[in-house]
Amino acid sequence: MQRCDMLGALSDEPDRLTRQFAGDSMRRAHEQVGKWMQEAGLVVRNDNIGNLRGRYEGTTAGDPTLLLGSHLDSVRDAGKYDGPLGVVVAIAAVQALHDAKRRLPFAIEVLAFADEEGLRFSSTYLGSRAVAGSFDFADLDRSDAKGITMAEAIRAFGGDPARIDEDRWRQGKVLGYCEVHIEQGPVLEARGLPVGVVTAIAGQARYSITFKGEAGHAGTVPMRSRRDALAAAAEFVLAVEADALSQDGVVATVGQLEVEPGAANVVPGEVKLTLDIRHADDEIRIERARRILERAQEIGKRRSIDVVTHPTSENPSVACAPRLVSLLAKAIEESGHPVLHLASGAGHDVVPMSAITDVAMLFVRCQGGISHNPAESVEVEDVGVSIEVLTRFLELLAKA
Repeated sequence: MQRCDMLGALSDEPDRLTRQFAGDSMRRAHEQVGKWMQEAGLVVRNDNIGNLRGRYEGTTAGDPTLLLGSHLDSVRDAGKYDGPLGVVVAIAAVQALHDAKRRLPFAIEVLAFADEEGLRFSSTYLGSRAVAGSFDFADLDRSDAKGITMAEAIRAFGGDPARIDEDRWRQGKVLGYCEVHIEQGPVLEARGLPVGVVTAIAGQARYSITFKGEAGHAGTVPMRSRRDALAAAAEFVLAVEADALSQDGVVATVGQLEVEPGAANVVPGEVKLTLDIRHADDEIRIERARRILERAQEIGKRRSIDVVTHPTSENPSVACAPRLVSLLAKAIEESGHPVLHLASGAGHDVVPMSAITDVAMLFVRCQGGISHNPAESVEVEDVGVSIEVLTRFLELLAKA
């Protein structure tokens, strides 16, 4: 908990937690987490994309590897636990082995991923996609708000964008990837449980949608003659909410709006917005997305507004590996707690990592289900349970 507090103080902004990819606060986080890794007996290195990687060898050379970890970056005005908790819990589990001078019949690599949230360049999973070998080199040309390209940011951070392909996992057989993460939802709290086993990660699609009307003087353009892009966008936002409410399990969000020209006395001529839609069943998600996007066109036609839709990302749902799910469940039982299986509505680094190995997740109760918010909070007792469960999971995997 103290380590999360320490990381929570490392920010790119003075009055709130914002830790972006390849920034100064990420460099300071690497310095601190690297020290903790070394204390736990891990051999530490940085890769080209900017991940911090610590390795704890197994009993013999050539042993397969279990991957543990989470991400160190944050959203803007973040809480302290989304991402970093999983990194420090993984280090704590390895620390227990190191203190006992024990090695397991597999190596352990703790991955502190450089970018999961996509805050700086609007491109999620940069760190884990590099490890999984699915990094898109076209992303190197993306620019941040200051006009700095991703390639330039990586070089300034000490990496080599031309060698990111070398970050791909190449160290032999992988047993799996397991991530501890706050739930970011209310289910565990409602059930009075400290931890839960994730069975699947919901599929997710994001779109950029532009409503283009006609700007005009707010005092002279009659109401019935207006082509108000913001009025059309506002109707669409409410339509998104209504459609998602009509289907259990669907969550849909319009999280960004850019209004042009953005003056108090001008009818808005153009609005750009984002749409994020998720569901654990990809067929349902795809169908709801189709309906919602059709609704945007319908609104535009009725209001004489041009509507342009551009898909920006899509991640199919990911099922956690039954064998690893079973071992996590057994670890929870042996720790004296009931087992709850639940799906994750949020995306995590397990999504790209599932392309190269089996994946598993352990959720930790998050008070109020609040996340991506400074009010994000976990109980010290629940974190203790998560460390115990992960430690038992390692023991069970060693015997499997």
